Amino acid sequence: MNGSYPMTQESYDQLKTELKHLTSIERPEVINAIAEARAHGDLSENAEYHAAKERQGYIEGRIQELNGKLSSANVIDVSKLSGDKIIFGATVKFVDVDTDDEKCFKIVGEDEADLEKNMISVNSPIARALIGKKEGDTLVIPIPKGTIEVEVLDVQFLD
Repeated sequence: MNGSYPMTQESYDQLKTELKHLTSIERPEVINAIAEARAHGDLSENAEYHAAKERQGYIEGRIQELNGKLSSANVIDVSKLSGDKIIFGATVKFVDVDTDDEKCFKIVGEDEADLEKNMISVNSPIARALIGKKEGDTLVIPIPKGTIEVEVLDVQFLD
């Protein structure tokens, strides 16, 4: 993983919790499952053994992924951010110039993105278009169906 990986403290804590769970609970469980399956004899036709080995591969891959993200994490305390420019952590309200449809999104890290909660990844096309803009700015945002022209109505830093 190159560079820094922006995330909120909440996301960092969630990833640390998942990593601890994988290393202290799931990894030992799968090691025991492999040992138990080995004890049943012939491994070539041992479905339990193959399932446990597959699970072990997933767990080890996820542990490696989490370690990479956490080691390059740039934890950003949104409550300490301010200003009128849109950056990571900003909650942005904007309006579609053509339809008057208003949207409000918080720009967050990849692992925090959840469209149902109006949280978009800092790497999404919408966030990339909004970064650096200010209240009152008009811009064109790429969307799957083409583009939309929007005006930024409000920029806040909410925890």
